[in-house]
Amino acid sequence: MEESMNLLAQIKREFGLGEVDLRTYSPLTLAFVGDCIYDLIIRTVVVERHNASPNRLHKEKSRLAKAQTQALMGEAIQGFLTPQEQAVYRRGRNAKSYTTAKNATIGDYRKATGLEALYGYLYLDGRMDRLMELLKLSLQELDIHL
Repeated sequence: MEESMNLLAQIKREFGLGEVDLRTYSPLTLAFVGDCIYDLIIRTVVVERHNASPNRLHKEKSRLAKAQTQALMGEAIQGFLTPQEQAVYRRGRNAKSYTTAKNATIGDYRKATGLEALYGYLYLDGRMDRLMELLKLSLQELDIHL
């Protein structure tokens, strides 16, 4: 089967989007995109591995998408991040958000935002291989099985 075009490249081509300096994006903008790409990856894995009811699929996805789990995942990969990736994570973690997760501490919410900012940055930088590497690593470090 022929390898399909990178999703980001296809979106840019289809909608006539140009290159943007990622340093101009706020960390909360990166987290906005990172939340979505993380959710898409987790949903894809859950659906591909489990032929189950939508309710069961949602529960499995939600277990991994909550702020507490994402905070643990962010902590688990700190020793594997490059200095640039650490800086993006820190910017996301330290960003002043006006919202919080309903069932999370402020600390967990901020760490989760840092992780999402990092994932958004890697996605928008076209570095899906690195994003996947870090996501798999965080699951392994926490012994989370999908």
